[in-house]
Amino acid sequence: MKESIREKLQLLTERYGDIETLLSDPATIADQERFRELSREYARLGAVTRDFEAWRAIDRDIGAAEELKASSDPELKALGEEELDTLTEQQLALEHTLSKHLIPDDPDDEGNLFLEIRAGTGGDEAALFAGDLFRMYCRYAEQQRWQVEVLSSNEGEHGGFREVISRLEGRGAYAKLKFESGAHRVQRVPETESQGRIHTSACTVAVLPEPAELDEIEISGKDLRIDTFRASGAGGQHVNKTDSAVRVTHLPSGIVVECQDERSQLKNRTRALGLLRARLKDAEIAKRDSEQAAKRRSLVGTGDRSERIRTYNFPQGRVTDHRINLTLYRLDEILAGDLDGVVGPLSDEFQAEQLAALGVED
Repeated sequence: MKESIREKLQLLTERYGDIETLLSDPATIADQERFRELSREYARLGAVTRDFEAWRAIDRDIGAAEELKASSDPELKALGEEELDTLTEQQLALEHTLSKHLIPDDPDDEGNLFLEIRAGTGGDEAALFAGDLFRMYCRYAEQQRWQVEVLSSNEGEHGGFREVISRLEGRGAYAKLKFESGAHRVQRVPETESQGRIHTSACTVAVLPEPAELDEIEISGKDLRIDTFRASGAGGQHVNKTDSAVRVTHLPSGIVVECQDERSQLKNRTRALGLLRARLKDAEIAKRDSEQAAKRRSLVGTGDRSERIRTYNFPQGRVTDHRINLTLYRLDEILAGDLDGVVGPLSDEFQAEQLAALGVED
């Protein structure tokens, strides 16, 4: 292990001990907000401390095994060599784990998200594909035991969606799906294609973290125009007779959001303002990332939502993620919500890049 990495881990271990003392301090207990912040940090550093202590214990055992290996007694020497091989393998695995502990936390990872899917080039086929993608994410959310709430939707003439915006609620939702933003392309033979030709269509997916606190993104009332209207589509007599849908326009940025899923105008207004805050936050992140593009990437790939990130090829039953050159011949399973084989490698690649950056800094 590099000495600089070891020093960082030692500092984190010492910080763990300091927090343990602070959490027993009456002044800290009286300040509930500070107590919660320190408790979260204490829980996170607990894993670091345990793994570092385990690494140091193995390091001591390696020293003892090396002494055995240097023995003139053939049996002790053989025992030392065997133990050294096992201990070295265990220590390398722990070093990899410890390196991950040093990766800076993304404060949005544990939170909820807004998922926006829009049909792009391809007309009706693109709308049908948008429906396929939405069902894929809903099934994945169900497997993860997340809640899905549709905020607004615009259905295609022949099925699917021209646009569907939803909110996914569940621990770690953003961490799992944050690399899904981008252009998703489908290659298949439409049902209306009599010649059997393969058509290519596309949809754009945007994954936006929900601000942890409603006040995290400040919005002035004078910057908003709020309109109400009757929700379109299915919903029965109530929807047809009540102006419950809400459209919010953020005048400085021109961002427009709608919510028409709830029967209550107040609930729709609250949901719309939450989505607006997420889009404003996303715009801030995009601006910051573009300014720092030479230093790092916020997503695997360039992060540009106009780029093609993934292709779903129906004739070959193939899914290809172009950012990491990943190809899986499991199209049906993936569309059925089995996304771990895709999102896992993307997360691993991103972590590998961050670990490489740590190495460069050292």
